[in-house]
Amino acid sequence: MTFGLNAKKLLGAVAVSALMLGAPMSVNPFNMQASAEVPLQGLPNVADLAEKLLPAVVEISVESRQNDGASTDAPKIPDDSPFKDFFDQFLKKKQQEGQGGDNKPGDNKPNDQGGGDNSAPSPDERVVNSMGSGFIIDATGLIVTNNHVVEGASSISVHMQDGTIMKAELVGRDPKTDLAVIRVKPDKVLPTVSFGDSDKTRIGEWALAIGNPFGLGGSVSLGIISARNRDINSGPYDDYFQTDAAINKGNSGGPLFNMSGEVVGINSAIFSPSGGSVGIGFSIPSNTAKNVVNQLVKFGETRRGWLGVKIQTVTPDIAESMGLTKPHGALVADVTKGSPSEKAGLLAGDVIIQFGGRAIVDSKELPRVVAETEVGKEVDVKIVRASKEMDVKVTLGRLEDGEKLVAQVEAKPAPTVAPTTVTVLGMTVSSINDELRAKFKIDEKINGALVTETASSGAAVDKGVAVGDVILEAGGKPVTSSADVSAAIDAATKDGKASVLLLMAKGGKSSETRFIALKLNK
Repeated sequence: MTFGLNAKKLLGAVAVSALMLGAPMSVNPFNMQASAEVPLQGLPNVADLAEKLLPAVVEISVESRQNDGASTDAPKIPDDSPFKDFFDQFLKKKQQEGQGGDNKPGDNKPNDQGGGDNSAPSPDERVVNSMGSGFIIDATGLIVTNNHVVEGASSISVHMQDGTIMKAELVGRDPKTDLAVIRVKPDKVLPTVSFGDSDKTRIGEWALAIGNPFGLGGSVSLGIISARNRDINSGPYDDYFQTDAAINKGNSGGPLFNMSGEVVGINSAIFSPSGGSVGIGFSIPSNTAKNVVNQLVKFGETRRGWLGVKIQTVTPDIAESMGLTKPHGALVADVTKGSPSEKAGLLAGDVIIQFGGRAIVDSKELPRVVAETEVGKEVDVKIVRASKEMDVKVTLGRLEDGEKLVAQVEAKPAPTVAPTTVTVLGMTVSSINDELRAKFKIDEKINGALVTETASSGAAVDKGVAVGDVILEAGGKPVTSSADVSAAIDAATKDGKASVLLLMAKGGKSSETRFIALKLNK
């Protein structure tokens, strides 16, 4: 019998359907060879796993106060949706019971007590109800959730799967990783779940999300780990899992499980033009969460290691100008005065390639590694300086103390300099005097040479140099006048280098320093 194209398509569809349903394939109508390395698999049955895990996942209802007119994050249902009437009625009922949608960071007034302010709202305030998810990690009542779920809460309630409702108090929260711990006081032992090792989680592994989407409560969705190491620009330690397990508003703070029933992620954010799941959700890896959660439970706050440097990525042209064989490590753009790095002798222009025995492949790795290191610990740091590897020992401070120190650093008045001007590599550079400092609003502690004009094309504009930027270093040496810039370029040209390395302060701001490598004229 000869099959036409439509018949072949039909057989193929039947074969795919059987595969997706987990049924055994007894026929192979087109003699296709299955790969010996990738065996055919059906969808897993997660009913037993879900039944076991559901009791330890909770709904979190939050009451907070907002200035009148502030917007809430209630879910929007499209007008043409056949479920609009159902959801409108359901959400109205939930809001009356004390639920709404995830809090958004910054929407609420700060109140870190999280569960005690029962005073009447002021005339310019209104009470806002919102919701989220969480999971129990200790049978005595410790629950992990997102910071943005409980931030600014005046009252927190926890709803168990069996219908039990308990008041909760805030133990501690960490905006940098969007994590928080709350506590309830039950009259019985609570069901718990435990953290797994997220470093062992692989792309393509099954993932099970449980939470409280749109206030529906106790919802289970299945997907896979779609990607690792996602940076969504939400904080300094972004290292998210991406998953296509359905995550919606209200899932925030809920767990992402592996097939062993271990928490490998905390669902925190979604990418969605519509506000609902489009198959791109983000979860905080459990190994990031474990250290933060332990500190919040123990201290009520985080205690991160602090190095005291500003860093940037080593680009290929920067690597070439510094004599590195390849781009790697974290380039030190600035060293904070009084910091552990300054005491250890680190300098701007050093490239950190190893920290505590761990290779730093990319600059994004360094902040996470440092933050996870114990405060007060002496750490071996390997750097590259002037094309040579060096080892230094740094005794870490505490990040929270370091942030206060940075805020308290007093500006040093810059010396008055006679204005001199040079034009090099497509930019006009002037020595800084009081008049130029005032005109371009240059930070008082900034010394160097000011870019007063840029050509329409050339090396400078190609690298984003703009009028008002200040050159702090050129060719690895401090700049105090425009003549220093010209001398560094001449020296690099004489040495046969393809580019010269400059340390710039964007807009004359000490908080925005970066290295650039400008191609030399041949």
